[in-house]
Amino acid sequence: MLVFESLTEVPADFGPSAVTIGKFDGVHAGHRAVIRRLLEVAGERGLVSAALTFDRNPLSTLDPEHCPDPLVSNAQKLELLASTGIDAALMVKFDRAFSELPPEDFVRSILVDALHAKIVLVGSDFRFGARGAGTVTTLRQFGSDLGFEVLVVGDVTPDGQRRASSTWIRELLAEGRVVEAAELLGSLPSVRAMVVHGEQRGRTLGYPTANLSPDVEGYVPADGVYAAWLTVDGTRYPAAVSIGNNPTFEGVPDKQVEAHVIDETLDLYDRVVELSFVEFIRGMRKFESADALAEQMGADERWIRDILGVRK
Repeated sequence: MLVFESLTEVPADFGPSAVTIGKFDGVHAGHRAVIRRLLEVAGERGLVSAALTFDRNPLSTLDPEHCPDPLVSNAQKLELLASTGIDAALMVKFDRAFSELPPEDFVRSILVDALHAKIVLVGSDFRFGARGAGTVTTLRQFGSDLGFEVLVVGDVTPDGQRRASSTWIRELLAEGRVVEAAELLGSLPSVRAMVVHGEQRGRTLGYPTANLSPDVEGYVPADGVYAAWLTVDGTRYPAAVSIGNNPTFEGVPDKQVEAHVIDETLDLYDRVVELSFVEFIRGMRKFESADALAEQMGADERWIRDILGVRK
């Protein structure tokens, strides 16, 4: 997939293209349905398939106090978009100047002059331009004048009522419901970060853990213990993951993410790992002693082995 991080990076001969537009936070089932339709149309008409997205949630510029945490980093978003088979992605900087771009300038400078769009796919509630003044109706008017067709893609409603959305997925992850979140995402919810040195309490209990840096990419689920996969350098390992402040001990930071790799001894310090959450095991709680915690960790591992299909 070609990636452009500014209009100036788009080649003058790019396209003609079929374009879809959105935040694509998480690249969830709704986004994937739109992209599947985009790929169909692009294939039928011999067009380049492209996604126009933003380097941040527009609310971070327009209303920072109400801006939610992202489900994925920009790097993760681009990787997920690439996995759909789309040809190109343009990630524009959503700063104050961009937010004040009039609808017609948005259409002319990006869709027409840069991407040479012939087809534009959007949702029924799509808005664009300064103060959201542009609507699907105005986009169609621009398309009629400037030579592109607008296609509206319906919502994906997995439960027959609520549409798939990043908001819904955040709600599920905040409750530790990673199985349901994965269904909406179309992939396992994941985070990644560099492994840093910790207090090595897990090692003394017989369960050494890799502590993730606080600078985590992705949305960290609710506190608790999870069955997960740890991926490093393209190799995947079964893991037990703990999220929280581990109340059995003092001084553990809130939302500490620790992973115990099952049946492997790996030197992961200063390496970037990805954790993909499979199932919630239990909540975080305080144990009477380190021995009691170690006993529970053994039970957790046995359960996680069953879930991940890992033999003793």
